[in-house]
Amino acid sequence: MSTATYPDPASGVSRLRVMRVITRMNIGGPAVQVSALLRGLDAERFDHRLISGHVGPDEADYLDQRAPELPVHRLARLGRAVRPTDDLRCVLELAGAMRRFRPHIVHTHTAKAGALGRAAAVLAGVPSRVHTFHGHLLHGYFSPLKTRAVMRTERGLAALSDRLVAVGSRVRDDLVAAGIGKPNQYSVVPPGTRLATAPEPAEARRLLGIPPDRPVVAYVGRITGIKRPERFLAVAREVRRAVPTAHFVMCGEGDCPPDPEAVADLGDSLHLLGWRSDVETVYAAADLVLLTSDNEGMPVSLIEAGLAGLPTVATDVGSVAEVVQDGTTGLLARPSSSELARHTVTLLRDGELRREMGARARAFTALRFGEERLVADTQALYTSIAVDRGWWPASLSER
Repeated sequence: MSTATYPDPASGVSRLRVMRVITRMNIGGPAVQVSALLRGLDAERFDHRLISGHVGPDEADYLDQRAPELPVHRLARLGRAVRPTDDLRCVLELAGAMRRFRPHIVHTHTAKAGALGRAAAVLAGVPSRVHTFHGHLLHGYFSPLKTRAVMRTERGLAALSDRLVAVGSRVRDDLVAAGIGKPNQYSVVPPGTRLATAPEPAEARRLLGIPPDRPVVAYVGRITGIKRPERFLAVAREVRRAVPTAHFVMCGEGDCPPDPEAVADLGDSLHLLGWRSDVETVYAAADLVLLTSDNEGMPVSLIEAGLAGLPTVATDVGSVAEVVQDGTTGLLARPSSSELARHTVTLLRDGELRREMGARARAFTALRFGEERLVADTQALYTSIAVDRGWWPASLSER
């Protein structure tokens, strides 16, 4: 068991030690959130450690591309694949790291790190365990049999957790309905992010090799099955029949590359960019963003699109509707290529509507999804734990 010492409740000045564990820091929403918290939480009150596995060969490393200054301790066995022997060793390695650092809080992100990290925290005697659901695996990932096994596992892990965090209300409600945790365990903490300064649209298109006078539809994210890249290409083909000058951008890579025949069919109207560290350039070049997923948590790419002043066309899944206000900042649809295509054509043909929605999207996302709000919400969560545990005086919860 851990021999950690904890803050003196009377002092109110000691720093909480927080160990953050994530399966891998590949480019995507969880890595964006973790990086924002490492940069933003008050260093006088919180001492951090980040533990992560390595990204896969078909992924890009967020830390390498966008946050090389952030310190991280890598564990080779904390990878995406499930290997029982390696996973058991990883639990022991994590428990050892926890005993050395003596965290007051272990905060896990993503499914595998959530399982191994919370098991290790129990083994090491860490007082408080927190897990963030950046989405869930209840729909669209596995067979019914495997989904039931995932649900049983998550129910057991929830019982080992002091607090559970969901990125959106819909994500929380789905989890509670599945019997994963109790409602009073949950806090809803939406993502928060920022965009670097973008080039002017004409310069952005020049940098990406896109003609300056064409309407542009962009996709930003992992190219993986649940994101339905083939649906994106199907939408592109339908849109091209109505708007022949339209161009389409796919920014990302993954384990489900686009079908070569579908790519060839779109010809030079399709731009496959791979991973880019200057994602703000992609948004600057676009007229709208399209998301075609079967399941989502709360997509950071749609938050980024809003911050860039772009409207969105997206499937109404997960907590997407908490980012995109249907009819106000974008248009939502069922997971149907024809419905998504109709919405896309509507926005491409109506420049005034597109600009109005984009302006409203910028105002809405800047208010609700900034980094400062994410940091403040998380700091309040940790403070409430410290006050409940008697580590900090109750007066700190009022700051």
